[in-house]
Amino acid sequence: QVQLVESGGGSVQAGGSLRLSCAASGYFISNYCMGWVRQSPGKEREGVASILRDGTTIYGDSVKGRFTISSDNAKNTVYLEMNGLKPEDTAMYYCVASEKWYCDEYNYWGQGTQVTVSS
Repeated sequence: QVQLVESGGGSVQAGGSLRLSCAASGYFISNYCMGWVRQSPGKEREGVASILRDGTTIYGDSVKGRFTISSDNAKNTVYLEMNGLKPEDTAMYYCVASEKWYCDEYNYWGQGTQVTVSS
């Protein structure tokens, strides 16, 4: 049974930092494209970052230079380091796994972790 469990969300002030974690079970993350997407009320779902099977990382334009995605295959965990947070980063963040090379279709989702950034 494939499971993704996110943690690390919370409330911070603008300019602050958070680190999200996504622990996977039931499969090896090295066999999938792993990513983070976010959703906030009234906005479209947005791909935040992804890490391909060869370690290549891809970021959405709105987070480039501020967020960093990484993975630890030994721990079967994916991370999202978020720095320079802005109020517009407020959203529910979901960890996703994709059988596609570029994470353009998601096969598995976590339950989400809320990130709230106050000005």
